[in-house]
Amino acid sequence: MSTKTSPAAANHTSPMRVAMASFIGTTVEYYDFFIYGTAAALIFPKLFFPEASPLMGTLLSFATFGVGFLARPLGGIVFGHFGDRVGRKKMLVISLVGMGAATFLMGVLPGYAQIGIAAPILLTVLRIFQGFMVGGEWGGATLMAVEHAPKGKKGFFGAFPQMGAPAGTSLATVAFLGATQLPGDQFTAWGWRLPFLVSAVLVIVGLVIRLTIAESPAFAAAREKQELVKLPIKEAFRRHPKEIFLVAGTYLSQGVFAYITMSYLVNYSTTVAKIDRTSVLLGVFLAGLVAVVLYPVFGSLSDKFGRKTMYLTGAVAMGVLIAPAFMLINTGVAANFVLAVVLIFGIAMAPAAGVTGSLFSMVFSREVRYTGASVGYTISQICGSAFAPTIATALFAATQSSDAIVIYLLVVSAISIISVALLPGGWGRKEAARQNGEPLEVTAAGERRVAEA
Repeated sequence: MSTKTSPAAANHTSPMRVAMASFIGTTVEYYDFFIYGTAAALIFPKLFFPEASPLMGTLLSFATFGVGFLARPLGGIVFGHFGDRVGRKKMLVISLVGMGAATFLMGVLPGYAQIGIAAPILLTVLRIFQGFMVGGEWGGATLMAVEHAPKGKKGFFGAFPQMGAPAGTSLATVAFLGATQLPGDQFTAWGWRLPFLVSAVLVIVGLVIRLTIAESPAFAAAREKQELVKLPIKEAFRRHPKEIFLVAGTYLSQGVFAYITMSYLVNYSTTVAKIDRTSVLLGVFLAGLVAVVLYPVFGSLSDKFGRKTMYLTGAVAMGVLIAPAFMLINTGVAANFVLAVVLIFGIAMAPAAGVTGSLFSMVFSREVRYTGASVGYTISQICGSAFAPTIATALFAATQSSDAIVIYLLVVSAISIISVALLPGGWGRKEAARQNGEPLEVTAAGERRVAEA
């Protein structure tokens, strides 16, 4: 089926239809990406690193979780290049199919007991491939939603791709929650594979939906006006070097807190706080549902009160609430764990996550927007999200206290607060009104103007 769309057809695409397609597609992508994190906490140390000590097995498992992020900038560059050259939609279709294939293969991969050292090696290769694919996902899905959105509602519609992350987390958690109801030996032998194999069905659903949406009107207009650049990565760094690294710094806390919550705390709460596994997975699931509801609320508020204002609110809230969250978890009470992850992942992160798409995408000129936003976002993933669970595990092992982890997360929050303050754009209602609800765009000449799409 052809994915080429005329500018006129793109302009008549329903913004809500595109937003929902972006949401469903990113949900599938992040389901695939997040089930690995849950498996890394619950089963991979025993299955792929059985000869290591429990601590070393956990560290190695989280390390394979982290290497997937190393490929994300490369994915961002490659998908960004072709997304800015041949179109957003085509790249989204490729990324979805590639991610699904890698996840399915993980589900049929033999363990260490069957093929020895080849098992963790193949697992790592597939994880790297996953990272490459998801590296191109976020930028394309975000731009499709934001560039199709009507004037004054880019914050609201830009929240829909972001909703895919907590929705994918919730689906992944439910999948593992169901699998863990099997007897322990059955879960270890084959039950853990079910969430990976289910991915094939979800990918087919997401693919059908993505093939029905039109190309971004901003890309269609740039192509029609012959504004496409030959090397988007070169142009992105020439025009917007500061913005790329500020985007990376701004996203740092959101990414680190998300993966600490979804992966490390699953392991910490079951092994250190001695909370039962079912309650832990249920808590992450509920936090994801709260986030899905709140993201578009804060995205809509950003259309009135400014994107930077909303993002700063979230960055500060995450820093303020992390110490109380660990205090709740350390009580060993299941209800307190649920409250803690809902506070952090569901509520505190929502103001920042809800405006991430509209804030980040529109600080780049449209000719290099896919590349600039993707590279900044994925640089942050390497510097922060990739090894956050590994760092937290090592800090606790060295100190036998969660205080060191809290300090680490406070430093991360401070970096994000400073970075968002330095991003282009003003604050509050006056700035939002001056923009008429439109994010400001940095042009090739370095001027700041109301974004065209």
